[in-house]
Amino acid sequence: MRNKFLGTGEKGYHPIRKIMVCVSGLRYAIRYDFSVAYKIYLSIGVLLACFLLRQWIDFLLISAATALVLIAELFNSAIEALCDFIETHENHKIKVIKDISAAAAGISILLWSMILIVELSRLWTAFHA
Repeated sequence: MRNKFLGTGEKGYHPIRKIMVCVSGLRYAIRYDFSVAYKIYLSIGVLLACFLLRQWIDFLLISAATALVLIAELFNSAIEALCDFIETHENHKIKVIKDISAAAAGISILLWSMILIVELSRLWTAFHA
């Protein structure tokens, strides 16, 4: 794909290629990053239950919370990998960057887990009603 800032690469916009790159990155993250994988699998289970019970608002809320936590986790993983690539030795500035990135992911995980707990309790009562 052509780099619009540097003017390098091949010309043309290829949306299929962009989608394939996105899927490839997500597949890599699921395969090699446990923090991404378990969130996806847990969310899929709850989403299936919401879908089967036709709880559409709950389905959308869990989808949005899962997307938020995955975005934060993927950015966190990318920032950590980039920092490790740039500096292999212990560096206080790199530690601060990684800590801030982890804090952003942690906040999104807290929100995601609160939403999942509330929705799982609602689904539990719906199943037993």
